[in-house]
Amino acid sequence: MAASTVSRTFSRPGRVHAGTAERVRQVADELGYRTTPQARALATTRTGMIAVLVSDIGNPVYAEMVRGVQAAATKAGCTVLLADSQESDRRERAALERALPSVDGVVLAGSRMSDSAIRVIAKQKPVVVLGRAVVDVPSVVPDNGRGVRAAVEHLAGLGHSSLSYVAGPAASWADGVRWRSLLDTATELQLRVRRVGPFSPDVAGGVRAAAELCAQPTAAQPSTALLAYNDQLAIGVVRGLRSRGVRVPEDVSVVGFDDIGAAELVTPGLTTVAAPLHAGGAAATRALLAMIDGAPGATGSPVVLPVRLVVRGSTAQRSRKSTSPASGTTKVSPSAAQASTSTSAGSR
Repeated sequence: MAASTVSRTFSRPGRVHAGTAERVRQVADELGYRTTPQARALATTRTGMIAVLVSDIGNPVYAEMVRGVQAAATKAGCTVLLADSQESDRRERAALERALPSVDGVVLAGSRMSDSAIRVIAKQKPVVVLGRAVVDVPSVVPDNGRGVRAAVEHLAGLGHSSLSYVAGPAASWADGVRWRSLLDTATELQLRVRRVGPFSPDVAGGVRAAAELCAQPTAAQPSTALLAYNDQLAIGVVRGLRSRGVRVPEDVSVVGFDDIGAAELVTPGLTTVAAPLHAGGAAATRALLAMIDGAPGATGSPVVLPVRLVVRGSTAQRSRKSTSPASGTTKVSPSAAQASTSTSAGSR
């Protein structure tokens, strides 16, 4: 068998007939042969490794994204190097500096770096951004606008006319997009909205948000529904409200975003916007692998993946006798919506 066939079996498995590749691997196992990324890089300038950087590996959103990355990478015969930046752009940069010489490309999931910093990295190695749109860099995002609209229309259909948005990290691109989408939809539907936060995107952050909401003075038109930046925040809000005697959904309806596994396990089950987390990770990885193989990266509009609203027990018809913790709402006009819009640097 030709040496080139053996080489392709390990360096580019998709280019070798399945039967031939299986025979090569069987012989390699018998001989105790093992490939290493370093040796492969010397011969081909490829390492067969890709890096995926996430902002918080403890967040179930990123865990599911990484599973999608892993599935697509494994199918292509690649190894995944995982790094957790712990919500720090400084740690993210440091991890990239260490990883870049050893990988063929990078998936940035929930990056906290600036757009300009990401574009600098993209000039050195193929890069795909997941969960955020970056100009001139291939990106894969969920349909945040459609998801927020579905959630707001659901709440409006239940009779809620005043909503509060529980914001996530200030550096989150997704947070900014979701807030602006809420303003736009509220303007169209003539709803009152307000923003509280930012809060850390976890259960503890949600508990703190509930405490802040309950500490505010009662207004003439309090919010009877809350839309949280993500599911973990929403779960924390529910926990914090219930500890203060506020019932969900009898007094306040709560909606999250992402549909993590815990959303259907908590009581009441969380109404949420289901984002294609696994599919997003896989799509970003396939795009990255194509770029590594020489395909041009799509740097125009980001790839937008569909979302859907999952209705559970945390939302209900507005009660005229409800006790709401969220007060101080103001009716949104088109000019106010535009004035409240701001662009953030990061993602999730």
